[in-house]
Amino acid sequence: MKLVVVGDALLDVDVRGSVGRLCPDAPAPVLDVSGETARAGGAALAATLAHTDGVDVTLVSAVADDEAGQRLRAALGDVPAVWGPSPEPTPVKTRLRAGGTSLARIDSGGGPRLPAATDAMLDEVLSADLVLVSDYGRGLARDERLRAVLDRVPVVWDPHPRGPAPTPGARLVTPNAAEAEAFSGLSDPTEAAAELRRRWSARAVVVTLGARGALLHGGGTPTAVPARRIPVLDPCGAGDRFAATAAARLMAGAAPDEAVAAAVTSAADFLLREHPEAEQPSTVDAVRARGGTVVATGGCFDILHAGHVRTLRAARALGDCLVVCLNSDDSVRRLKGPDRPVTTQDDRVEVLSALGCVDEVVVFDERTPEQVLGVLRPDVWVKGGDYSAETLPEADLVAGWGGRTVVVPYHSGRSTTGILTRRS
Repeated sequence: MKLVVVGDALLDVDVRGSVGRLCPDAPAPVLDVSGETARAGGAALAATLAHTDGVDVTLVSAVADDEAGQRLRAALGDVPAVWGPSPEPTPVKTRLRAGGTSLARIDSGGGPRLPAATDAMLDEVLSADLVLVSDYGRGLARDERLRAVLDRVPVVWDPHPRGPAPTPGARLVTPNAAEAEAFSGLSDPTEAAAELRRRWSARAVVVTLGARGALLHGGGTPTAVPARRIPVLDPCGAGDRFAATAAARLMAGAAPDEAVAAAVTSAADFLLREHPEAEQPSTVDAVRARGGTVVATGGCFDILHAGHVRTLRAARALGDCLVVCLNSDDSVRRLKGPDRPVTTQDDRVEVLSALGCVDEVVVFDERTPEQVLGVLRPDVWVKGGDYSAETLPEADLVAGWGGRTVVVPYHSGRSTTGILTRRS
């Protein structure tokens, strides 16, 4: 299936360096430049991200025949593109960066004259299974011939405050919170999404909320999709990552809520890759730093039941944090047979992580958790069941770094195997 990204392509330039002093004539930092990187931005970034994901994607945009335009084409690499002429210089956003932070941004290029879609650009749009409109307010999304063509294909629209309203009937429109408020005049994301869906005649509107995730309105009860908190000052590119993922998932047949959930996760992962300094220290590291006790337990946790919960609560009570070492799907199959697990590892991780007594979940592929334990090195290793601490194979390993093994009570009659046997 083919995705076409149509919209305003930009050139993003990062000028990197270090700051160790202020200007003698003004209270401004001096950036000692160490390097410069040019990247595809705007619609070109959305197309690049989709291409990196393995999606069959083509960029449709307008670019001037100038030095910045040539750099933009080069930065796009091997992403297929259909270019039209631009009457204005190529827009460039130059960020001055030090220590992972933007000190300032310099914008150049662009202008009041609007680009026009060519026949080749329109033909490419019509060939798409789905179109992502990546509007950066530079005028291509206002082209009347393009808008007429967009009425004939499925569309995901990523709007811009200076851009036009989406074409009616869009499958998904993706404003951020500020854009949704500006378009609707409503500060509440739920109310704004409902109003914009009605006003734009869209099938669904999702308001992206940064660290708070996203709010999806598709005509029924709104769906809130939470996100991991990634503490970055400059979330540049996260919106394009979100829109590209949502569009690709919808094109592949996902429901809107599934596409939005995948897009939220993808945007968070993107920010972590772009800003590795933002990754938070693990709970284990934080507990160890203050001299606390790290507790670990392990198992398949295929169908979570009361026996599991009692074991996890008992384990957590033995220290200051609890890490669950979880058998991967392949590991469970090796242990339990080809019909197990009933619940996939992603779902098992999600369920366990939602429990208040669980601080972290670590997945391992081996039959037994010795390897992950050797990395984690817990102070206390806990098992539930009819074991004794002396007979557990992990006991000697844990004792090797001064840890201890504890067995918590076995809860008779409560097991995944028993549940499945009773249901069959």
